[in-house]
Amino acid sequence: MRLGVNIDHIATLREARKTFEPDPIKGALIAIEAGADQITLHLREDRRHIQDEDLFRLKCELKDMTTPINLEMAPTEEMLNTALDVLPNTVTLVPEKRQEITTESGLDVVSLRRHLRKYIKPLKDAGIRVSLFIDPEESQIDASVEVGVDAVELHTGEYANAYGSNLEKELNRLRRSARYGRRVGLEVFAGHGLNYQNVKAVASIKEIQELNIGHSIIANSIYWGLYEAVRRMKEIIQEAYRCAE
Repeated sequence: MRLGVNIDHIATLREARKTFEPDPIKGALIAIEAGADQITLHLREDRRHIQDEDLFRLKCELKDMTTPINLEMAPTEEMLNTALDVLPNTVTLVPEKRQEITTESGLDVVSLRRHLRKYIKPLKDAGIRVSLFIDPEESQIDASVEVGVDAVELHTGEYANAYGSNLEKELNRLRRSARYGRRVGLEVFAGHGLNYQNVKAVASIKEIQELNIGHSIIANSIYWGLYEAVRRMKEIIQEAYRCAE
């Protein structure tokens, strides 16, 4: 199972003071050294953390490396132009609200099918893999197949916030959706709200091929250092995935 490390919140800390440190690109290089399989970053419309310059600098820094870039973005015209300019390895389309603290739900692919079908075509024509961040529902997976994407990333936020009997209910939703997604020919990823305590159960779902995790890794890097925070998360994921096989 691959680990994508999201570097957004390194930039969040930098933007709190509008200074030059900490540098998210330096963080990306440390994460790769520690075992990250991918670097994920979200260029938001309000530029609350990652800036355009970060994206271009990251592409330059990784040009001679095999580590892929996963650009999370809203399906807007501005972001389409940026993606076609930078050419990340993967674009993950996500819903976005200006007032939200973090992404609150998956993209409603069912209601956006017509728009997304047209939107995705130039990305695919440019050789960019496209994933959709969706709630773990079969209807959303079916709609994702219709619009022609390569992958879906299952929103794990409901699972991460669940407790008691709801915890197993949400985990079963993820299991069913992951199996269904693979059955209909999509790659299946997952992310949002995953941390060192709750990630094992998700990493044990063998149909999920990649987890994208940011906040918990960056938060714990304050105590352990970024290299160790990434290393520990990768170790937990690999062990859980091996035990599930």
